[in-house]
Amino acid sequence: MSISPSGALTLMVQGTASDAGKTTLVAGLCRVFARRGLHVAPFKPQNMALNSAVTCDGGEIGRAQALQAVACGVPAHTDFNPVLLKPQSDTSAQVIVQGRALSVVEARDFFGPGARHYKQRVMTAVLDSFERLRQAYQRILVEGAGSPAEINLRDNDIANMGFAEAADCPVILVADIDKGGVFAQLYGTLMLLSEAERARVKGLVINRFRGDIRLLENGLTMIEQLTGKPVLGVVPYLDNLVLDAEDAIVHHSAASSDERPLRVVVLVTPRISNHTDFDALRLHPRVDLALVHAGSNPAQCPAADLVIIPGSKAVRDDLATLMANGWKAWLDRHLRYGGKLIGICGGYQMLGELIDDPQGLESAAGRSAGLGYLPMTTTLEAGKQLRNVTGTLSLAGASCAVHGYEIHCGRSQPLVEHRAPLTLAADGAAPQPDGMVSHDNQVLGTYLHGLFDSVEACNALLAWAGLEHSRQAVALDALREASLNRLADTLEQYLNMDLLEQCMQPNSQQGNHHEP
Repeated sequence: MSISPSGALTLMVQGTASDAGKTTLVAGLCRVFARRGLHVAPFKPQNMALNSAVTCDGGEIGRAQALQAVACGVPAHTDFNPVLLKPQSDTSAQVIVQGRALSVVEARDFFGPGARHYKQRVMTAVLDSFERLRQAYQRILVEGAGSPAEINLRDNDIANMGFAEAADCPVILVADIDKGGVFAQLYGTLMLLSEAERARVKGLVINRFRGDIRLLENGLTMIEQLTGKPVLGVVPYLDNLVLDAEDAIVHHSAASSDERPLRVVVLVTPRISNHTDFDALRLHPRVDLALVHAGSNPAQCPAADLVIIPGSKAVRDDLATLMANGWKAWLDRHLRYGGKLIGICGGYQMLGELIDDPQGLESAAGRSAGLGYLPMTTTLEAGKQLRNVTGTLSLAGASCAVHGYEIHCGRSQPLVEHRAPLTLAADGAAPQPDGMVSHDNQVLGTYLHGLFDSVEACNALLAWAGLEHSRQAVALDALREASLNRLADTLEQYLNMDLLEQCMQPNSQQGNHHEP
């Protein structure tokens, strides 16, 4: 499949390494162009992440592309991230194509000798989604994955230069100076590309700079001479941006208030998913949040008022990790002393009596005894529940609005009459009860991701967990918007936007920057 020459102007941001700043740079540029009145879309051909989001067309994409859609001011769509890989083990991942889970594939099948068949299968979908976007938008900002210099993966690449060449897309390369060796990052990456790939790179960006720019200027001149590529800008280090993380987890936050904080522990399982659920808690001035690995010794875990078991891509395997490391006894003691416990999505399933996976959807077929804190059983079924929802949270005799999304392939059945803490509805459908609260009011489970994102719901849940006299939950959406605008302001100040626009023009209209 080939891409037509008409349609939106495009630019691909590739990085010298993972976490060089590709996601943030694309989000910022999306906001820059959107503020200029242009119809902009983000695009990432292939993403590997356990943080995902539900789209307006009822599919699933990487969380980073949902953030970039917010930056563009458009609803998230499956075409923004046509291939999403969600790791289920160290060697396998669920393959989601255009929003729908297709299969579980071993790493050797999409990175090893057999990858050619995989590439042929999914590249058609990638280019199909890209072409639809190119005909519907004026600008497309494309994000690469990892580094284009992974020479062992070049032949079957669809995420970096493999896509750029198939789509005839110009590229800029971003490097993180905060990690050190920034000129080696840029020069080494370019030298590992083929001649045709190097020619596709139109400019360089240095990210996360701290200090006196005058000390860097001679290096900028030298790297331009060595590579024949212009430096489009040096972006300063930006503290305290509130942007959804693609993968990285912030492991601890300390409360900033002088009042007694609510101590919250999140158990980080090996296949944790959608840890962005806890961003609002990390930013709360009266929450002391600790993310504790499930593989660690529970005796070393700090005391907590509230423990949260998050979502998981491999629920039975993550449950086995908790059991094997003694967390069941620790949780029993936590509840005996009056602590509260919340399970979200896969964590909710773990709270029940039994998890049954008869088809082997997440691991080997079989069943596992749950933690036994809620009277229910869960059966994993093919076909994910994917929906954005709004509804009501009812706790302690009070109710408030709540919103979020569901991504799960299990159905949980109560064994006795129970109290559901939530009623949720999607797309005009009738509201349905969701979740369960234990009879002693100490354990709560729900399938809702984004449980803490709305101010009122966060306040209600923290009050239920024991935080007194607090109405200090953060307005996460407002903080995200402010961060996107601050990021866009910074890029407009420190990037040569005229030259960047020139990089997006067809080759015949670009300036003459040649390799030496």
